[in-house]
Amino acid sequence: MKEAAKESKFDKFLKVIETGCNKLPQPAIIFMFLFLITAVLSLIMSWFHVAVVNPASGAEVVVRNFFSVEGLYWFLANMITNFTSFPPLGLVLVMTVAVGFCEESGLIETLLNEKMKHILPALLPYVVAFIGIMGNMASDTAVIIIPPIAGLLYLAAGKHPVAGMICGYAAVQAGFSANLMVAGTDGLLQSITQGVVDNFLGEGVLTVDITCNWYFMAASTFLCTAVIGFVCNHFVDKRFDTYVPVEGMEIKRERQATPAEKKALLWAGISMQIFLVLIVVLTIWGPLGVVVGKEEEGARAFVGSYLLKNLVTILVFFFAVPGIVYGAIAGKFKSLNDIYGAMVKIMGRLSGYLVFCFFCAQFQKVFSWTNIDQLLAINGANFLNATGFTGYGMIITFIIFSSLINIFITSASAKWAIFAPVFIPMMILAGNYHPAMTQIFYRLGDSATNCFTPFSPYLWVTLKAAQDMYDPKLKLGTLVSNLIPISVVLTVLWIIFLVIWMMLGIPIGPGVTVFMPAG
Repeated sequence: MKEAAKESKFDKFLKVIETGCNKLPQPAIIFMFLFLITAVLSLIMSWFHVAVVNPASGAEVVVRNFFSVEGLYWFLANMITNFTSFPPLGLVLVMTVAVGFCEESGLIETLLNEKMKHILPALLPYVVAFIGIMGNMASDTAVIIIPPIAGLLYLAAGKHPVAGMICGYAAVQAGFSANLMVAGTDGLLQSITQGVVDNFLGEGVLTVDITCNWYFMAASTFLCTAVIGFVCNHFVDKRFDTYVPVEGMEIKRERQATPAEKKALLWAGISMQIFLVLIVVLTIWGPLGVVVGKEEEGARAFVGSYLLKNLVTILVFFFAVPGIVYGAIAGKFKSLNDIYGAMVKIMGRLSGYLVFCFFCAQFQKVFSWTNIDQLLAINGANFLNATGFTGYGMIITFIIFSSLINIFITSASAKWAIFAPVFIPMMILAGNYHPAMTQIFYRLGDSATNCFTPFSPYLWVTLKAAQDMYDPKLKLGTLVSNLIPISVVLTVLWIIFLVIWMMLGIPIGPGVTVFMPAG
């Protein structure tokens, strides 16, 4: 990290965070301790019969004791499935192998040398931020793909690659809700919102469409791009010295590609284009455009289609095909044994990640099984509801509350299922706000803190990727101390943007305004 001549108080604060986080043990050990702490808390809370009423169902939520017979049976029966069903596990494994084909074949190095060494450095953070924000259409897949690619782009432009990975990760995570198109998150949250509206107002009284937040979130894409790009360009990048590759990790950016490599690069691009054309055809006229569960009706749409539902598998081939084609033509892959050897080499890097996944999965499952996660969210929501805030004070407090809860409970749908039955009626009665508007309040709070919460497994995935690619000695504190300023600045400016939008009375989606429709 670069040493400033005169540090500001904020720089000193970030350095304290960086130093503290860097002293943390390995991530697997951290989550092992978190598992034990959660288990002990469940024992204590169960002794005192701690419980709360879930506003979504009206049922009483009781803290379950891990050190009970029920807890013992649950752990014995689910320890293995806790690990194997851990969502990031399979995703990271298959995507790492797919992208690894491009790396092991030499495609990435040649691409950097031939096509990307003249990128204007000042514009690069904005490009990375926009790609990362739009990449959230691929859901969690983007968190795996975008940061490493951003690091390579920074490296090609002569900037520090770890700063690039921070920019890419912040864009995907902090800008998670923003997008120019309607994404899967819109459908997920809308379904919960509509259910609450039907229960509160009666079925058929008010319809909340999947596009209810489209205008605001599309505009937010440009805001998030500008904010993340600016903070990375003028603050994060300046905290890093010139990158000096660790021995064995050099990428020779200035080496001229051989004729065989140029030919292989051409055919890799052609194979990628053919693959994309095939996907487009299968989506528009074939089975990929059919909405899941509506084959018999011939229903077609982008959101909810087999394309989006199975995008991870499609992206695996999107990266693997050109990587294998390039390797075969360039002479890197001369037989199937060479391809197999590349896969084994790629998988060999993931041993530490597998250990991390095991302990992280156990913690997340016990946190959910004991009901401590629901207790935290529901009590927080009840406290906010009892404060008596109104107007913009109520809105800003709700956004900040959502962002704080998001540090501990990262699932957007799980939190909204708890919050929606409390806050949608509250916002209607207190300010006549449209349920779609309340959904926006929640989404703003649920986005920005995604990028630095240590409870997100993808933060540790990004750290491991940065260690493998650029700096084996890199610590968590370096990532967190640079991600926090992005999150803070984005939250503040996004709230200001929201207030201005509301004051101007601009529709937030097709036919949806800030307030409830008349009648």
